[in-house]
Amino acid sequence: MEHLNTAQLESQLDELRKSPLDAGILKLIVCRPRVGMREIRESAELSLTDGLIGDSWKSRPSSNTSDGSPHPEMQINVMNSRAAALVAQRPERWAEAGDQLYVDLNLGSANLPPGTKLGIGSAVIQVTTPPHTGCSKFMERFGRDATLFVNSPAGRELNLRGINARVVKPGVIRIGDPVKKVADHERGESDQA
Repeated sequence: MEHLNTAQLESQLDELRKSPLDAGILKLIVCRPRVGMREIRESAELSLTDGLIGDSWKSRPSSNTSDGSPHPEMQINVMNSRAAALVAQRPERWAEAGDQLYVDLNLGSANLPPGTKLGIGSAVIQVTTPPHTGCSKFMERFGRDATLFVNSPAGRELNLRGINARVVKPGVIRIGDPVKKVADHERGESDQA
């Protein structure tokens, strides 16, 4: 499959900027039981300790922790569904990006700074600090121009490659669930933030 070039990608920036600011929709849930494996789910359970139940996050070593354990602030990876649709070109290829949740919501740091809580279904996740950038696998799957695009100044402003998050309230999520900013007083008893 041919990848989109920089001009084609940049021509869609206005559409990407139209993503909802406060309330969007969960468009896709992807479980990664093993490296390179993807399972599309209609619903999933989010856990404080395991992230997305059945996903391999908990068993993946991280070069970003002193002991190589999974990074607690990279428990859940979230990507803008419009950005995924653009780089993947076909819905069945979205999951190749490697994220677990694909949402129609503006993920830009001005809109969702670290610490922002998002309610999805009965769960709440919190945006964390570590950046989420395109890697060699992303480049292999979607092309050099797509990787440069998501890491460009505009791409970083909108966090087109995605954001990292952690679960602060366990619960069940389903495709089509609203994704909404949550005020601190709404966060729930299980929030450990």
